Amino acid sequence: MPVRGARGTPRGAAGYRRGVPTRVVVVSDTHVPQKARRLSPFVWSAVEAADLVVHAGDWDGVDLLDEFERRSRRLLAVHGNNDGPEVRGRLPEVARAVVDGVRLAVVHETGAREGRERRADRTFPDTDVLLFGHSHIPWDTTTPAGLRLLNPGSPSDKRRQPQATWLSLVLDAGEVRDVELHPVPVSPPEPRVQPHPRLRT
Repeated sequence: MPVRGARGTPRGAAGYRRGVPTRVVVVSDTHVPQKARRLSPFVWSAVEAADLVVHAGDWDGVDLLDEFERRSRRLLAVHGNNDGPEVRGRLPEVARAVVDGVRLAVVHETGAREGRERRADRTFPDTDVLLFGHSHIPWDTTTPAGLRLLNPGSPSDKRRQPQATWLSLVLDAGEVRDVELHPVPVSPPEPRVQPHPRLRT
């Protein structure tokens, strides 16, 4: 299911030589184990297949961070407002990287939706794509200065959204393309093992 917003060439991308595209998976607000016991196996499959995984904060547990580090080829991540000192000691508030000629920034909070684009332009002037979380609401807009704002929602705590979600995109020679919001399929409930009638007390 495509996210709102047009595909485009980021600022400063002219002249970048084409190479091997980078497949990116973006998640945020996983809240494990506080809001969910575990992440969906569908999300883990996407994480393991990606060239770059972005997590925009609110892990709620250092064990999940350890697992993302084990399963990701490359991880770009920040802490969120609900993360404790262990996670904050390992992750910054803002993370940046240049990937395939695209300048990425990751932050957990961007403030209220009203005025978000103007604030982002002021705060991240040298950025092509800003990836953020906190609201659990998918978001895809482009600011007046051409900055792409993307929020993947949450893969495990949908709140008032119709579905839990995560985001994928491709970075290729300075271009951002194939941005897609993915609903997380509902996993079947774990089977309950019933004792044999003769073993019941």
